[in-house]
Amino acid sequence: MYKKGGHTMATGLSKIEIITSFAKFTELQKELSHLGVRGMTVTQVMGCGIQKGSAEYAVEENEEFVLLPKQQISLVVETSKVREIVEAVKQILYTGHIGDGKIFVYSLDNVIKVRTGDEGADAL
Repeated sequence: MYKKGGHTMATGLSKIEIITSFAKFTELQKELSHLGVRGMTVTQVMGCGIQKGSAEYAVEENEEFVLLPKQQISLVVETSKVREIVEAVKQILYTGHIGDGKIFVYSLDNVIKVRTGDEGADAL
């Protein structure tokens, strides 16, 4: 929600963050474009999940983290498109092996385009 002209309004926008390996980026990028995603930010990151970077399912409690190269893809989209985009991302990234990735979805209070001052969906 954000205030515009004294009124609180919902933006109808959500942020999707995808953290995954580099293997399927080209396929993912093409599919997101076909789904009408108009922009994305891609960052190279290091990280690991509950397996602490191990390729094994059983991890010792005192085992140290092994940070692996990953990419974080951030999208801001209309909330009405989130389910369709998430389902497509899940299909593309799924291998059934450790490290397929994670998808995080956030509601956004507002988006402001600096150059024009547009807010909400108009800022996309």
